[in-house]
Amino acid sequence: MQNPPKGKEWVDGKLVDKHPLVWVDGEQVESDGMTLKHSRIQARLATFWKNYKDGHEPGEVYTEAPCRTNKQGRSPDVAYLTPELVAQYGNANVLPQSFPLSAEIVSPNDFAEDVIAKAKEYLESGGKEVWLAFPENQWVIVVTETSRQVFTLGETVSTQKVLSGFNVSVDELLA
Repeated sequence: MQNPPKGKEWVDGKLVDKHPLVWVDGEQVESDGMTLKHSRIQARLATFWKNYKDGHEPGEVYTEAPCRTNKQGRSPDVAYLTPELVAQYGNANVLPQSFPLSAEIVSPNDFAEDVIAKAKEYLESGGKEVWLAFPENQWVIVVTETSRQVFTLGETVSTQKVLSGFNVSVDELLA
């Protein structure tokens, strides 16, 4: 858990690929789930969060940084750590809880049930807010302990509990 291999998460007591096998032309093939679109959205969201926090509040933005949930080890695609938690855990190899704000960019081979379960897991382990970006459907779902909101093209998605005041158009994020 202290040095998780790249692209792996600790799930149900086993080290597993973050993105599972996919079916291509009727055959199961290995895939890391990363597409150019996925990577572009991940980079955009990390940049948007970083630029906003630089002008508004301290803290740190990470990509694929390891954290420990109540159940397993995870690495959200993008995450924000508050100044208080940076002071406490900023030099740790693995954050011993969920990030307060996490985002998962859903790949074509991800199952919605698994992504939603991961969001719940983050929230049950100290997370306050989770963004789920669905590039193919052009949705962003923001989940907190008490609410679930869906944003689509033509709308603006905003943080609900963490990184107060941040917002971005869904078009700009998912374009």
